[in-house]
Amino acid sequence: MLIGCPKEIKPQEYRVGLTPVAAQEALAHGHEVIVETGAGQGAGFDDDAYRAAGARVVDTAQEIFARAELVVKVKEPQAGERQQLREGQVLFTYLHLAPDPSQTRDLLDSGVTAIAYETVTDRAGGLPLLAPMSEVAGRLAPQVGAWTLQKANGGRGVLMGGVPGVTPARVVVIGGGVVGTHAARIAAGMGADVTVLDMSLARLRYLDDVFGGVFKTSYASKGNTAELVEQADMVIGAVLIPGAEAPKLITRAQLGRMKPGAALVDVAIDQGGCFETSRATTHADPIYAVDGIMHYCVANMPGAVARSSTIALGNATMPFMLALANKGWRRACEDDAHLLAGLNTHAGHLTYYAVGKAQGIDVLSPSMALKV
Repeated sequence: MLIGCPKEIKPQEYRVGLTPVAAQEALAHGHEVIVETGAGQGAGFDDDAYRAAGARVVDTAQEIFARAELVVKVKEPQAGERQQLREGQVLFTYLHLAPDPSQTRDLLDSGVTAIAYETVTDRAGGLPLLAPMSEVAGRLAPQVGAWTLQKANGGRGVLMGGVPGVTPARVVVIGGGVVGTHAARIAAGMGADVTVLDMSLARLRYLDDVFGGVFKTSYASKGNTAELVEQADMVIGAVLIPGAEAPKLITRAQLGRMKPGAALVDVAIDQGGCFETSRATTHADPIYAVDGIMHYCVANMPGAVARSSTIALGNATMPFMLALANKGWRRACEDDAHLLAGLNTHAGHLTYYAVGKAQGIDVLSPSMALKV
């Protein structure tokens, strides 16, 4: 199979979908690999590294979209890229379709078979291709939140760990999953007073058993959430409903009851954001204020640490990429129900229920899509 990897064109996206190691592995399985020139530069992989792995470096993304049977990316295809996709081609990348009707429409119109990293599952009920980026984003969230809290950036001017005689920042993490756990660990490590909110008592027990004393836990009722948010210097939104639009957990009305200059870090912004006042921002212009509350809503947070993120993502995606290339997408999905869960569009059909529910579009079951 011919596998292609274009350079990411989303603003300040420095990751790359295919590492030289993954390219070498694909070649060892008898496949061809083409990579757009400069695709890996932002992650520290130059063209020579791909050539040394055996891949062929091409001048344009157009050649990749025109020729590749399997296109491997990081971020959702941008409008210009979507116009080059075609029926019979497989796209393997993050999609986050639920809050993005225009992308959904373009993918359906193209007929492409699109498999989304964020909806591939595993036997434990986890999301193995989302997890590494959730780990990165979770660990980054307190770091960027601390920067947002600095007075020069419009924040409260509160130091995360305080100093002797001065209390530390109060940090509330909404969601005790992968993002929330990593965010809480890092925030607590910075010396902050951290509370994690979640609606799963089993998850709260787990966090208390493993991290008891490092950070606190609380049940995410509306009352508890509102009370803790009003007391917080920083709130990290770390909720996830796989493949679906994120629920809005903090309303605009609540901002007026928060501490002036408090920071909201919305890690769920790829899925539409979990704060009512969230809107996607970029690394070049990451923060904005609403009613005196600072919002950090960068939609590709892991791109800030592109090398670490690319390697972590490549480690997770490579086995699935090889399965798609070795077997073809149908056989690979027939053999692995967890990979089939990643199927979002095929031949003009939407195949992921949560996206259909969010956008009011009829859905063809993935198992039926295998027969189309």
